[in-house]
Amino acid sequence: MDKGKKECTWSSCRGQVVDLLHWRDVKQSGLVFGSVLLLLFSLTQFSVVSVIAYLALAVLSATISFRVYKSVLQAVQKTDEGHPLKAYLEVEIALSADQISKYVDKTQLYINSTMKELRRLFLVQDLVDSIKFAVLMWLLTYVGALFNGLTLLILAVVSMFTMPLVYEKYQTQIDQYLGLVRTQVNSIMGKIREKVPGAKKKE
Repeated sequence: MDKGKKECTWSSCRGQVVDLLHWRDVKQSGLVFGSVLLLLFSLTQFSVVSVIAYLALAVLSATISFRVYKSVLQAVQKTDEGHPLKAYLEVEIALSADQISKYVDKTQLYINSTMKELRRLFLVQDLVDSIKFAVLMWLLTYVGALFNGLTLLILAVVSMFTMPLVYEKYQTQIDQYLGLVRTQVNSIMGKIREKVPGAKKKE
């Protein structure tokens, strides 16, 4: 790998995402936020195939127009600067075998841990945890009745770009309220574990 090129490690990529969600660079965050919202709102009006096709046509229209414009300009000025997008054509976008292996290993780790957790919940290894999971699924049936998946995705994106700012500004108050809620929930769960037969007591 070229030493001059920076590899996006897990920590550096995570840092870039955090900076993006905290609006460290307002223009970059605004561009990403607006683009994602525009894409999601487009999907509410058109099919996925139509949105992808329109996006591809928009990009091609821009690049073809730019290429033709630069070619005409070079012909008029009698210069030979070559392909106007040559710098982008030479950017390395291929993933190395090590990068693919790393991402596959992480994906496998997440899948395995998720499968183990679901097995633990569905086979009632801990009765209280399984009950909490059942309550969560029951609540999700009402959420699903009110919102479709795309609407929830839009709300999730808006929350991702707004909640970090709110938390950063009111961190002390939010942590205080969350601590109170966590204490109450743990107290209730502790009482349930003491009274429900078969519930495992967590140390």
